[in-house]
Amino acid sequence: MSESPELLKARKQSFSQCGEDMILRHIFNSLKIYQPSYIDVGANHPYMLNNTAYFYLSGSRGINIEPNPQLSELFQQERPDDVNINAGISDREEERPFYMIVPSVFGTFSKEVADDFVHKHGYRLQDTVPVQCTTVTGVLQKHFAGRCPDFISIDAEGVDEVIVDSIVNDKLSFTAICVETISFSSAGMGVKNHELIEKIVSAGYLNYADTNINTIFVKKDVWRRG
Repeated sequence: MSESPELLKARKQSFSQCGEDMILRHIFNSLKIYQPSYIDVGANHPYMLNNTAYFYLSGSRGINIEPNPQLSELFQQERPDDVNINAGISDREEERPFYMIVPSVFGTFSKEVADDFVHKHGYRLQDTVPVQCTTVTGVLQKHFAGRCPDFISIDAEGVDEVIVDSIVNDKLSFTAICVETISFSSAGMGVKNHELIEKIVSAGYLNYADTNINTIFVKKDVWRRG
């Protein structure tokens, strides 16, 4: 059962890994956008370690894109008022093999990344399934009439740069972007992707906050107007 926005506001309940949803909440409250729309790429689970769950329970609506068919079905059950798409995001329309890793947060379209998780870190490959991929622009044209929702959350193991490139090249304008910007390390010693960060900054975004795992950006001209 969904909790009331008033109760959620009082509790400030975070569903994100490192409080990213609360940072986004502060950004949108500052801009007087109290129910921001979203697109969640690599959404994984409807609530656990999820950057859009807080907003959904607060009355916001958006799109969840999850290539794992089991988890996508869970979104249909738990967040039926969102648009839930069982697909991957790429730079073209194509079918690609998706590597379902246990734990599910490590699922990826990258064979190299999957092999690293299995052989280097000891995680289990549950299955490899064919999944249709589409583009961010294609999803927005179909479900948002070509407009951008207020923010995009990106956690797509191994293909984050492809998604960011499409945002930059297609000049997609989100008020905020939350993207994983550190490589995986079981010892907590991941390498920061400074090139990816600079690419987003160069596209007109302010590097607003960093939780070590994720970086949160705000469109500069929108923030200045706010």
